[in-house]
Amino acid sequence: MNYIQQAMEIARGTNCVGDTTFFQAIEEVLTSIKPFIKKNPEYIEHNIIERIISPNREIRFKIEWLDDKNRIHVNNGYRIQFNNALGPYKGGVRFHPSVNPDILKFLAFEQIFKNAITGLHIGGAKGGADFDPKGKSDQEIMKFCQAFMTAFYNSIGEDIDILGGDIGVGEREVGYLFGQYKMLTNSYDSIITSKPIALGGSEGRISATGYGLVYFTQTLLEDMGETLKGKICTISGSGNVAIHAIEKLYDIGAIPVTCSDSKGTIHDPNGIDLALLKQIKLEQRASLELYAEEKKTAAYVKREDYQGGSYVWDIPCFAAFPCATQNELGEESAKKLIDNDVKIIAEGANMPTTTQGIELFMKHQILFAPAKAANAGGVAVSVLEMSQNSAFNYWSPEEIDQKLQEIMSKIYKDIKKICDEYNLDMDLAAGANILGFKRVAKAMVAQGV
Repeated sequence: MNYIQQAMEIARGTNCVGDTTFFQAIEEVLTSIKPFIKKNPEYIEHNIIERIISPNREIRFKIEWLDDKNRIHVNNGYRIQFNNALGPYKGGVRFHPSVNPDILKFLAFEQIFKNAITGLHIGGAKGGADFDPKGKSDQEIMKFCQAFMTAFYNSIGEDIDILGGDIGVGEREVGYLFGQYKMLTNSYDSIITSKPIALGGSEGRISATGYGLVYFTQTLLEDMGETLKGKICTISGSGNVAIHAIEKLYDIGAIPVTCSDSKGTIHDPNGIDLALLKQIKLEQRASLELYAEEKKTAAYVKREDYQGGSYVWDIPCFAAFPCATQNELGEESAKKLIDNDVKIIAEGANMPTTTQGIELFMKHQILFAPAKAANAGGVAVSVLEMSQNSAFNYWSPEEIDQKLQEIMSKIYKDIKKICDEYNLDMDLAAGANILGFKRVAKAMVAQGV
């Protein structure tokens, strides 16, 4: 049994049997860095792999809060502070019923390498609670956010751990979390990003992940002599990442024709009506069923009426952008995309493509832009927000967008350089993993044990 296999066995023995998503993430990274470890055996001597796959801290706490009828509710809160070799922990906070330690460990582990490949000095973490914001009043959201922050505020700090937005945590929730931290500590420390502009947030942060996804994809395609302009694109999801990816696709002349939510999929062959989508999802916070009622040219397929993944991947396209959730694009969906002559898959969500799906894309030489590179725009602009806060500075939307484009372009070029160095052809997933691992491992060695 080789060193990497031994590390995998140790991980399985020291984590819960149910941590399947976390194990999937570990296996994906460790398998792809074999050429780097073979060329750099000193990292075996420092036992970096076994050290890097174990979280520094796993925090679990109880959240007690009152609803509008003064009934007491209890939720579970978590923070996985995974690795801070490169800088303070950094990662989002997610409020969703599906939140559990397995999902958060996977997200935090991925965040280490995503943050590292940006070239910015931040570590990796993730947190959240099994709280469902849907159907809650603004007052209830505020009370929950205050209770969440009160339960663990003493575990974070601007040089320790910086939070951010994620699923279920937008500007409103970030504002409430920040306000409670300020009240508890009497400080205006920059302990959370994705803040409203009025609280020191950065222009362009809300759109950064979706915009960055398109910038990365366009840079990659231009390197191949291609473009997204005039091309049919399919997008899953209808949250922040998906909406802003659709917006930027229109900006560069592409034609986005799908979006989806937990209840079903919209296919609008004339192109998604962005204004209507924003109205339904950002203002009304309603189901995409309303889209089909408004736009008779669009088809709506309920998830319960469709078997075998998401209907999004049945639609012929040039580029596919999975922007919904982990493991949404499986083997059968990958086969459909390949049969429909897809040219590139660019991940907007975290690990949305299964291992089997990725293997199929690689086998058929489909360009594959992995999430830890393609969706790094959000964390990149979060660090720009931190920089502005520290310097009491402010950059215009145009300046932020220019910096974002430069960062996404550099990420691609750095990964491509690794691919060339290790003869990986266009295996950008392996290139991204090696690049991130190399930067974190060098910092760990430099700090000793």
